[in-house]
Amino acid sequence: MTTRIAFLTANEGIESVELTDPWKAAADAGHAPELLAPEAGTVSLFEHLDRSSEQTVDRTVSQASVDDYAALVLPGGVANPDALRLDTAAVDFIRDFVASGKPVAAICHAPWTLVEAGVLEGRTLTSFPSLATDVRNAGGTWTDEKVVTDGNLITSRNPDDLPAFINALLEAVAHGAGSTGA
Repeated sequence: MTTRIAFLTANEGIESVELTDPWKAAADAGHAPELLAPEAGTVSLFEHLDRSSEQTVDRTVSQASVDDYAALVLPGGVANPDALRLDTAAVDFIRDFVASGKPVAAICHAPWTLVEAGVLEGRTLTSFPSLATDVRNAGGTWTDEKVVTDGNLITSRNPDDLPAFINALLEAVAHGAGSTGA
């Protein structure tokens, strides 16, 4: 049976490398990545502020079930998680995924969606530095590290941290949430 990994984004504003690198690594490891978004069709990827490419949505988040996936990846970009945290189905999916105990990996600005989902109380994580106050206000502890694993949450700061982020994600999928591999 193939291990399916959900990648959840808004339909626009995704930092390209934060989707494509973990996606490729998951596929290369024999997993089946699937792109979820609020709307069917495609998502627009960006290289910082410049539109770069599109990727086809496999299913809308409202059609998805936590039970269908072994892990959830939340790519960043500023506009992507800012839009995603306004989508009730996406926020509910994230909250339910965190509650499931399965790995949830969020990079860069993606922890904004974790703030919105109300799942950071007592948790330690990292993110792009501008989210530190938001994380603290949501009851979490923010730290400036390449990758932080706290239970089933895996977080990283930016694209420079992708190797550590991907390693921690693949380790958690292979050996269970909370395993160390960073």
